Amino acid sequence: MGPNTIQSDFLVIGSGIAGLSFALKAAEVGSVTLVTKKEFQESNTNYAQGGIASVWDPNDSFALHIEDTLKAGAGLCREDVVDLVVRSGPNMVRDLMTWGAEFTRAQESNDLALGREGGHSKNRIVYAADLTGREIERALTEAASAHPNIELFEHHMAVNLITDHHISGAKVTSESQIHCWGAYVLDTAAEVVKTF
Repeated sequence: MGPNTIQSDFLVIGSGIAGLSFALKAAEVGSVTLVTKKEFQESNTNYAQGGIASVWDPNDSFALHIEDTLKAGAGLCREDVVDLVVRSGPNMVRDLMTWGAEFTRAQESNDLALGREGGHSKNRIVYAADLTGREIERALTEAASAHPNIELFEHHMAVNLITDHHISGAKVTSESQIHCWGAYVLDTAAEVVKTF
């Protein structure tokens, strides 16, 4: 391997909530390389102002949240996907808190403050003031930066995936069986393409 080749068990492209949360989970079982085309806190996640809909209140239920979502979706939602996302919500919020996200708390009880937004019949919006995305991004970026199994590369932009087509001797039997082995990534500061 040359100086422009980086090897790890997992390659994550993008530093939004999906990329960072996957990197943190994958880092528990292997080495992770995470590349982002800008700085880590420069993502759509950082600009999200609303909150996260999740069942927290004992007077709420998964069934009611699913019903609200399907009704607001006006026939455009797949019920099985809505069910999966709604039931996963509380654990995902717990993960975010474990990684350091600090959501707004009710003054009287110190429980999570829950707001209500359009389409919801119960208070179930977990938020961080009016900067929820920024708080999530801050927490995930700090957790990923501190994790010994995660190596971060800012100002690196993926330009092509490395598939069986790029591997000498690899045989492609059908398009559905193509494997992805990594990516060619442009280091925009050094103006060089690296192999991840």
